Amino acid sequence: MIVAQILKSKTDMGVVSVKPGDSVSSAVALLSEKRIGTVVVSSDGEKLDGILSERDIVRELGRRGAQCLSAPVSEMMTAKLTTCTTADGADHVLQMMTEGRFRHLPVMDDGKMIGLISIGDVVKARLMELSMEKDALEGMIMGH
Repeated sequence: MIVAQILKSKTDMGVVSVKPGDSVSSAVALLSEKRIGTVVVSSDGEKLDGILSERDIVRELGRRGAQCLSAPVSEMMTAKLTTCTTADGADHVLQMMTEGRFRHLPVMDDGKMIGLISIGDVVKARLMELSMEKDALEGMIMGH
């Protein structure tokens, strides 16, 4: 299974984004409202400037306290990102996410972000793939 198939299987293809100058508190409100763990940071809606996750926010709250919520997202976001393409395989993406210890991965095409996949999306797709392989093998063994 490749990333393109994972993106197609997602029920919500939209990517939630904030601008680098938005306050962290507004990003927190958006995370809560949408019930998501990450927002993409983009100055123009196409270029990927960074990602802000719940973990980024909690880490800074622990270091700086509640006053960090008034800081701009750009101070807290992860700017050095790992990305994938639609042609990458699920196993490769899972390995990247596990080794990099992150849960969200931007999907890029020709320099533009076209989607965002989570480790949950990849695990779900991989489990579906394994189930289909199992069913096919059982069918072959039983002569169907």
